[in-house]
Amino acid sequence: MHTTKKEGKYTYYEAGEGTPIIILHGLMGGLSNFDGVAKYFPKEGYKVVIPELPIYTQSILKTNVKAFAKWVKDFITHMGYDRVIMLGNSLGGHIALYHTKMYPEKMLGLIITGSSGLYESAMGDSYPRRGDYEYIKRKAQDVFYDPAVATKEIVDEVFETANDRLKLIKTLTIAKSAIRHNMANDLPKMHIPTCIIWGRNDKVTPPEVAEEFHSLLPNSDLYWIEQCGHAAMMEHPDEFNRLMHEWLKKSNI
Repeated sequence: MHTTKKEGKYTYYEAGEGTPIIILHGLMGGLSNFDGVAKYFPKEGYKVVIPELPIYTQSILKTNVKAFAKWVKDFITHMGYDRVIMLGNSLGGHIALYHTKMYPEKMLGLIITGSSGLYESAMGDSYPRRGDYEYIKRKAQDVFYDPAVATKEIVDEVFETANDRLKLIKTLTIAKSAIRHNMANDLPKMHIPTCIIWGRNDKVTPPEVAEEFHSLLPNSDLYWIEQCGHAAMMEHPDEFNRLMHEWLKKSNI
């Protein structure tokens, strides 16, 4: 990922001019997970903005989905944006959904991929054997259809997080918060245009989760990517960009 900007408590990457697309990364994801999106959309008349979410830097009382959604809204205000498109993966998708529930007036459109919010086997069970590198490596590989996508760099980052006591406590706090902030009852009331892009082989949030999001969100479209796991924008960036762009055009956003 290219250089980030720092302004007060916000660190973010920004490229392009036009309607802002705010991208929210997941628990294990850095900004580089969205390299494909960050390169493609500025050429298509959008401004791509990827803030570093304060997942491990807020106080434990603010380490939850609702507080992160409020943080994102404050970030949008700080940047001076009126309305935005939001894209979130995994926990980032959950934060984007919660933000949409709380601040619909800020939203032009929503794109979720491998999102939590309905089904949370995703986070809590990943850390029982934190000293075991091979176990963590297998867990990281499980995120992808092609295990080779889980580079040593990715595995090392997950291993380091799992072995950092404070980060581990915060990870488990977030996992509990994700379960507590289940969105099933909220989704039918959320009318923002929503694009659901899902890996057909997602083991973390399986395909039936995407089906459920689609059935509960009244204004949603569902797209599948074959031979693809939990992080579609990393495994199949070109296909992901194509589907997302097609949907933005179709929805006039």
